[in-house]
Amino acid sequence: MRIKYPFLFFLLFLVLKTNAQNIQDIVNQTSLANVTLYVNELSGEVPTIVGGNTVTITHRNSNSDNNLSADYIKEKLTSFGLTITDQVYTPGATGGRNIIATQTGVTNPNNIYLISAHYDSTHNHGADDNASGTAAIIELARILSQYCTENTIVYALFDQEETGLNGSQYYAQQAQTNGDNILGAFNIDMMGYDGNNDKHFDIDVRPIANSLAMKDQIISVLNNPAYGIDLIVNVVNPGSPDSDHSSFWNRGYSAILFGENWKTNDITPGYHSSNDRIGLFNMPYFHNMCKLVTGYIATVANPIFINETVTQNAVSITSNETGATYQWVDCNNSNAPIFGQTNQQFTPAINGNYAVQITKNNCTKLSVCTSFNVLGTDDYQLQNIALFPNPVKGKLTITGIQNNSSVLNAKLVSITGKEIFKKQITKTDRDINMQSLSTGIYFLDISTIDGTKKVFKVIK
Repeated sequence: MRIKYPFLFFLLFLVLKTNAQNIQDIVNQTSLANVTLYVNELSGEVPTIVGGNTVTITHRNSNSDNNLSADYIKEKLTSFGLTITDQVYTPGATGGRNIIATQTGVTNPNNIYLISAHYDSTHNHGADDNASGTAAIIELARILSQYCTENTIVYALFDQEETGLNGSQYYAQQAQTNGDNILGAFNIDMMGYDGNNDKHFDIDVRPIANSLAMKDQIISVLNNPAYGIDLIVNVVNPGSPDSDHSSFWNRGYSAILFGENWKTNDITPGYHSSNDRIGLFNMPYFHNMCKLVTGYIATVANPIFINETVTQNAVSITSNETGATYQWVDCNNSNAPIFGQTNQQFTPAINGNYAVQITKNNCTKLSVCTSFNVLGTDDYQLQNIALFPNPVKGKLTITGIQNNSSVLNAKLVSITGKEIFKKQITKTDRDINMQSLSTGIYFLDISTIDGTKKVFKVIK
């Protein structure tokens, strides 16, 4: 629900210290296909799965049984591994029910950034008002739940906004009573319509707590060229009180309203009617709005980036994250820790599937499992064999022989395949005299007693 206010002030931008490349990677994960599907499912355009059953969400009307849509949201957020609070504040089939998901910060768990949207509607479909905002939060949660964050994120989907902000008022009152340190409440209400394709959107704000600074932070993310967010902001101050952000203003919290451009009357013709359907959306605009939501929340939550990849060679597996603590695990044994294997590099003793648990900055991540086959004795003998110098003028030395008992066969052939000579080499007798040979290209065939071999090109 939105009401227009005509006031606009332009203030200085706040430059944020962010890791633009990493945040950019997060922004780029925002999927238009995903948010389109979520809107279609929430507005009843396509069936979906809830509770293991194929269902159609025929309505999300505030004063009717809204449990199907609430269950849909709850299942989506639960699937991302988030902690869910199913906040029933007025019991009964037509009562109020907020779905709250929490991603606790690993560094500053008491620093809370809240992102909210109401999921109820006045009529059937309700695609723009406000399946659009609900879908954006589901997609944001899908992306950011993959990362540890320094600060806590609360993903709040409120009920009964359309009948008096009931859900958000209940939540904000509880938050104030509990002393929750909400540093910013970012409320989305209608973000899919841009009828004149001018790319404008509104930030409604008032000088309450640090709301103006919060607005500046959003604009700073918008203006970061690395993110490629193609939108134009309109700041509305004093902003409308007619959505869930004002429940936080009323409790002294920093908050803004984020949505499409009501400032210049670019209002969806489907507003508060059963014509509010996804066919009226401007999809590139909707996608950019979702990217801005993702970029801002990622910036204030401050993700901790850990390289979860590994590098494997013939004898070991190495974590590509440096400066961390490590615990290698056996994927074939329910990720059981392998005793004593706590270095960045791990040399398995037997064939298997292995992963590494990486801990850094209070964040722990598990790499993918890597299949590893231990070298046989003959393979191991040849693993580190090398030649020096190459190109060679006189004496060619074979390096990397494992121990004094190793015996290898060496055969030198010309580029035409003619055998020049052959000999056995050991750790103490490893030189080949090529002084008398003609200038050209040769091939040195080194093999174990059992026939495993390795071939080198030698330049004389």
